[in-house]
Amino acid sequence: MTSADRNSFTLQIGAAAPPFRLPATDAKTYSLDNFKDARVLVVFFTCNHCPYVTESDEVTRQTADRFASQGVVFVGINSNSANTYDEDSFPHMVERMSRHSFPWIYLHDETQDVARAYGALRTPHFYVFDEQRCLIYTGREVDNPRNTSRMKTNDLANALEDHFAGRSLREPVTNPIGCNVKWDGRDAHWMPAEACDLV
Repeated sequence: MTSADRNSFTLQIGAAAPPFRLPATDAKTYSLDNFKDARVLVVFFTCNHCPYVTESDEVTRQTADRFASQGVVFVGINSNSANTYDEDSFPHMVERMSRHSFPWIYLHDETQDVARAYGALRTPHFYVFDEQRCLIYTGREVDNPRNTSRMKTNDLANALEDHFAGRSLREPVTNPIGCNVKWDGRDAHWMPAEACDLV
């Protein structure tokens, strides 16, 4: 039995995308239904301060731009507690999007309920849903998010390539690489007891 078989915390391949309704940095509120026209929906848990995020955001931008013409929509969610890192607060989210103009919607999960529903482990943690909103990929984007000049593979791009080519994904599950989600009221390095590596 693999860790993925044991892990009831994180969504399993084939699971339906959990619904959400969250405020965004563009002053609008978005639900899962707002993205119903996307051929593929990439939901990823991210934040403002984590070096694994900040050092790989430009690769994520390139991946989002590359697949946009095929109907792939990216949605970033910050579930980190601002009580742990003030930099992860909503005003800092707004400022960061204004500065970088990333090609995704950036949502704030202040209650952390959405992070729990998806089973987000780290920042960043990517979830790819097909047109029926069934999970087809979960895990990392690249193998070296903290130093993308040394990365050897983009697992997220590979998953999207495989999906649109109509073939089985070469790696449908990988371990996300990054800082753990900062859970409110907990030590900065705390993770839920049921959370574990996916592979």
